[in-house]
Amino acid sequence: MSDENFTTTPPGPESNEPVAAEPAWGAPQSTQAGYPPPPPPGYVPPAGSGELSDNAASALAYVTFIPAVIFLVLAPYNQKPVIKFHAIQELGLTLVGICLHLFWVIPILGWIIWAVGGIALLAVWVMCIIKASQGSVFKVPFIGDFAAQQSGYRV
Repeated sequence: MSDENFTTTPPGPESNEPVAAEPAWGAPQSTQAGYPPPPPPGYVPPAGSGELSDNAASALAYVTFIPAVIFLVLAPYNQKPVIKFHAIQELGLTLVGICLHLFWVIPILGWIIWAVGGIALLAVWVMCIIKASQGSVFKVPFIGDFAAQQSGYRV
């Protein structure tokens, strides 16, 4: 192996090789295709409203009953019927889940009801999250009618 391909001194004035000049801050920089240049120093992004979109809040209401209760209490969200609908429907699904867990104390038949009902409840819950994030509605029988009536949202 030959040492002629390796140099021990960095390029610069001693090695007589040209050195690329670093661009000054704020100077336009060349970028790779498809990527915008970095923001200038001291750039402050514009302030957002701080609110979630209706679709995001509706889907988030199904995570647990806690966001659902928060959305029913907080001012910007509790005035929007679509978010109220999803929050109330989530509270209904939570009550169904609690009632389903009561079947666990009944041997054999209760365990079967608990397992089948749990799988069905999981499928309904996932469908509600998907539809809410897309801006549409999956209305659960009985619970959805009650949620629509309480929230004033027409489904």
